[in-house]
Amino acid sequence: MTQLGEEIARLIAHEGPISAERYMALCLGHPQLGYYITRDPFGSAGDFTTSPEISQVFGELIGLWCADVWMRMGSPDRVILAELGPGRGTLMADALRAMRVVPGLHAALSLHLVETSPVLRNVQEKTLAGAGIPISWASDISEIPAGPALVVANEFFDALPVRQFVRSPQGWRERLVGLDEAGALVWGLAPERDPWLDGMHGPEGAVLEIAAAAQRVVTDLGERLAEHGGALLAIDYGHARSGLGDTLQAMRKHGFIDPLAAPGESDLTVHVDFAGLARSARRTGADVWGPITQGALLHALGLDARIETLARARPDRAEDLRAAGRRLAGSGEGEMGDLFKALAVTGPGMGPPAGFDMPSVAAEAHP
Repeated sequence: MTQLGEEIARLIAHEGPISAERYMALCLGHPQLGYYITRDPFGSAGDFTTSPEISQVFGELIGLWCADVWMRMGSPDRVILAELGPGRGTLMADALRAMRVVPGLHAALSLHLVETSPVLRNVQEKTLAGAGIPISWASDISEIPAGPALVVANEFFDALPVRQFVRSPQGWRERLVGLDEAGALVWGLAPERDPWLDGMHGPEGAVLEIAAAAQRVVTDLGERLAEHGGALLAIDYGHARSGLGDTLQAMRKHGFIDPLAAPGESDLTVHVDFAGLARSARRTGADVWGPITQGALLHALGLDARIETLARARPDRAEDLRAAGRRLAGSGEGEMGDLFKALAVTGPGMGPPAGFDMPSVAAEAHP
């Protein structure tokens, strides 16, 4: 058992079984032993690879998307640029480079990175050393100053903890992490049903995930955008329609493992319920666009043209560049274009931002 696993086992032995939500939060964010606190997990030497690490074009297109929103806002003299979970800073470095082509934008920006990992903060500081704009770090979105904002969240919501409930003959019972007779971590169920879920239908054995943390974040951001203006762009893997299912998964060295096998040493994620995020954001008075697929968004923003421009400039790398483009936007096995979705939340009355003037892939996203 890992060091964090032993600590969690002691906690359970002392206090009793803990929720899946608390288990996930401890695995990822324990102040000394949490997965994101202790390592740089990205790239071939880590546990997984994200879109910004696949191609510079991803970040460039996000930067141009932000620039377009800024101009639609009337090109304000001051605007906050924020990224939630910035990874190595690769996306933001590419985005800022692309944004330099828009006169006046860089002078208006102040950059705020929401990051809890001291390891990744150090990496981000090095990556963005030549950004040429003021940069500050925050541990929570509440620390971002008030004002118009452009907020980017790429593969952020999937790492926020969820509660899980399993349909039993007695009703919905919360899924818990406990200990077996040998002291190993095991899944179990709360002894009593949760009566507040009695109106939720589902077959016996079905799993319901409640993403309260993600809903709180998008609600806070929606309220901010409704009051001050700006936009949120959220890109992640997940489903466009709300539904039942156990989506909790653990990844280590680019492969899937048991979520209980290596606490603190494997990445834990869930599929994002984009329809649920859309409902939460819409209640704040902000406008909501999408979700649409990542492939549709990137194609609409000019992925193909940018890839071909780079291919002509670097013919020795042309096939690698095109392969990266297919991985980002394609719909085949191992490609991200359909699995990943994009959702935009904007201040009222701005109209659909670039790439979102198309039907949502979830009927209930626009009831």
